[in-house]
Amino acid sequence: MLAFVAEARMVANFWLRPGNTHSANNVLQFLEATLAHLGEKKVGLLRADSGFFDDIFLKVLEEKGIPYIIAARLNQVLQRGLYQATGWWALEPGLELTEISYQAACWSQPRRVIVVRQSIRQRKNAPGKLCPSSKMILTFKDGVTGAFVTTLELPVAEVWRTYRGRADCENRIKELKADFGLDAFNLRDFWATESALGFAMLAYNLMSLFRQSVMRARVQHTLSTLHGLVLSIGGAWKTNSKTDEPKRLMLSIPRKHRAWLL
Repeated sequence: MLAFVAEARMVANFWLRPGNTHSANNVLQFLEATLAHLGEKKVGLLRADSGFFDDIFLKVLEEKGIPYIIAARLNQVLQRGLYQATGWWALEPGLELTEISYQAACWSQPRRVIVVRQSIRQRKNAPGKLCPSSKMILTFKDGVTGAFVTTLELPVAEVWRTYRGRADCENRIKELKADFGLDAFNLRDFWATESALGFAMLAYNLMSLFRQSVMRARVQHTLSTLHGLVLSIGGAWKTNSKTDEPKRLMLSIPRKHRAWLL
């Protein structure tokens, strides 16, 4: 499990779990540990995937006053609710939104659910689930649907746009895998593997701080790019045996970047 601070682009918490673990296993403990890491900082919004779509987890967030948008699991009961939904309106070609009030059998109260359906013909990379009953609940014959439970009172379109920002964490995960070996550590002992991955998270956070505090570039370069720009620069000491001039460090970096580097 991974928790990111979106604005800072840093890892707030990381837990390694066995591959046969249920997606909702230990999510409450993970939440408490993450909040402990953040200290007195207030969480303005929690966005999570459907692995955190759990009544107890939602109740804890509501008790703590933490606003949330969490992807819903499209079980058969919820799909029937989508079939009965009305008030669909087109935000963009191939994209329609609505909202329903949904209460699962184990819930003590109904919650607001935002529903989005998209045409995969018109929007090829549309995320969502192709439901078995999609011909009933979708006007698009080639459509996918998704749902999000939320405590926000924003308009439907704004809730959807806000949740879409969570996709940036997928880019962070790709970077962790490509540059920090997130999927390359597989030691004999489970806890040794978690420790190694913990150091990878620490390295990622240090590089994130470096990018924000030192580089301050509009583009957030990946580690592989920073390696060539800053971390691995060829150089040589130049001396003049005929004079008493001090040694000079010659760097293999373009002249226009030298003043910034030094």
